Amino acid sequence: MRLEGNREGCSISLAGSALIRHAPGAPAFFAGVGQGESHFHRGNFKVLDRQVTRAPLTLASIDATPDGAVLTLGHADAGEAAAILTLDAKNRQLRVRLRGGLNRFWLRLCNAPGEHVWGGGEQFSHFCLNGRRFPMWVQEAGVGRDMTARSALIAEIEGQAGAHEAATYFPQPTFLSSRHYALHVDSPAYAVLDFTAPMFHEIEVWDDDFGFELFAGAGLPDLVRRLARRFGYGGRLPAWVYNGAILGLKRGAERNLAILEQALRAGVQVSGLWCEDWCGLRHTAFGARLFWDWQWDARRYPGLPEMIRRLGERGIRFLVYANPYLCTDGPLFKEAADLGLLARNPDGAPCTVDFGEFDAGFVNFTGEAGRRWYKERVIKQNMLALGVAGWMADFGEYQPTEMRTAAGEDGWRTHNRWPELWARVNAEAIAEAGRAGDVLFFMRAGYTGAQRHGGLLWSGDQSVNFSRHDGLETAICAALSAGLLGNTACHSDIGGYTTLHGNARTEEVFMRWAEMAAFTPVMRTHEGNRPDESFQFHQSARALAHFARMTRIYRTLAPYLQSLSAEAAATGLPIQRPLALHFEHDRATWTVHDQYLYGPDLLVAPVHAAAVAAWRACLPAGEEWVHLWSGRACAGGQTVEVDAPLGEPPVFYRRGSPWEALFLAARAC
Repeated sequence: MRLEGNREGCSISLAGSALIRHAPGAPAFFAGVGQGESHFHRGNFKVLDRQVTRAPLTLASIDATPDGAVLTLGHADAGEAAAILTLDAKNRQLRVRLRGGLNRFWLRLCNAPGEHVWGGGEQFSHFCLNGRRFPMWVQEAGVGRDMTARSALIAEIEGQAGAHEAATYFPQPTFLSSRHYALHVDSPAYAVLDFTAPMFHEIEVWDDDFGFELFAGAGLPDLVRRLARRFGYGGRLPAWVYNGAILGLKRGAERNLAILEQALRAGVQVSGLWCEDWCGLRHTAFGARLFWDWQWDARRYPGLPEMIRRLGERGIRFLVYANPYLCTDGPLFKEAADLGLLARNPDGAPCTVDFGEFDAGFVNFTGEAGRRWYKERVIKQNMLALGVAGWMADFGEYQPTEMRTAAGEDGWRTHNRWPELWARVNAEAIAEAGRAGDVLFFMRAGYTGAQRHGGLLWSGDQSVNFSRHDGLETAICAALSAGLLGNTACHSDIGGYTTLHGNARTEEVFMRWAEMAAFTPVMRTHEGNRPDESFQFHQSARALAHFARMTRIYRTLAPYLQSLSAEAAATGLPIQRPLALHFEHDRATWTVHDQYLYGPDLLVAPVHAAAVAAWRACLPAGEEWVHLWSGRACAGGQTVEVDAPLGEPPVFYRRGSPWEALFLAARAC
């Protein structure tokens, strides 16, 4: 990292490439004052800024230090030393401290011709970020996510839930460039990554004391590994996961066990039974919701410990559900409130939020006492002691900005941090119970650092369809973008989750989603928010047989998947990879968002449209690719069309792969 300049201007370069150029006529640094507004409704946020001032900073002085330099910058409204930028060349960091009441900062980086950028956390609509603006704020990803779509429009009108293409459960203010550098904003504050200008990238941060971190790599794989080391990354998945699919059912013990037996008789390979309704149900207009008091409901699951034991004897693990909130009409809320462990409003009362026809409060994870209570009282006593082997660790996005923590911080500072704290609580409880490596928990929410605690990400609540911005293909894009930043293992609800406004899962949607899931780290079904309105895998002989075959393919590929999991645990490289990660020389791969490399040797291009019998796939240059089902060899560097009937998702393996025999065994399933 190198700084050059004088009072007329300066430039900062990394590995010989100019990243920042600041001059009086073309400033790179701006500062100002803003007043943020957050309009919150059930996890959906409309964040606005009443911007009072924004002005370019002028370079007052550059002073050399043993580690780099200190830049003193002036501001028209805040004086000669309005901003102090400390450059640490060795550690590639730029620390920003604003003075005089300034609380907004903008940095412009050079945008080179042909440069592409990726990242921003888990992005569902766009893998390549060029030409778009991305707010870094943890929130619900929305329903439909496209205001030209009927479902999104109705969701927005009725519940402010339509969101937008950049809304995400797991933002992270980090991006990677095709120029082989990455930038990270080291702050939990609201930020924006803006790639809409042709000459520069602009980073906006609502903070007065924070840092920028820069990374350089020899290529994209090296850069991804470096970022994984910085943010942390997941370890290996528990060995039992590879035995088959995790069946998600929420119909009570008797009905769930009957469906399980039906699946086993049909040849479905089953690793786990996930019963999220273990804690009871409540029925709302949205659909069947859970009773958010994390204790075993003996009425729905009589004799649950014995049921878990008997399933375990058959090699089937039992999984449940929890989230960081407590419903106000449950006993755990009162217990936590009496102990003073709930986050509070400014008036001192417990902070509660409307989650859709019921209210819930927040255990204060910013304090050690709150974290300890949840680990002991909920996870260890109420879950692990039952014998459960895993759970969905849901939510983490609903903290309002007016909430106060034990230390008195407001929600503007803690909102984005909450998912990392939630992930930490789960991981620590498992480790303290001596169950690390055996228990699986999976999350949808996150922010910087959450990936070091959780081994498995899930892509949240997709619609049960093939829509461009909320259907099957968004689960692919989510895995690709999240995987660049240490989220090594991702998966999704097979068939999607959200049924609303006449949008119901079809047999075809389920089958196409199952085809993709067979080539992901984890296969897991979900009945959705309205199970009786959406197709379920056990409702037709055709779908059940198809699903059984997909689980056999998944299990056959387990040795390959285990090798990828081991590589991920050692290096931080994701299991599902963007084509550009290994084929950067082929620029056609740089914008592909709807297909992926499953490790270095398999290429998967899932079908995400209805009523099609053929599908096109981009094959990267430099390798010969073999269509798994037909054996047809195809040269790389082209887009090919192959037959894609149900049961034969477009999958190719790399000619000469040492895993070829295993891939052919999967074909024979």
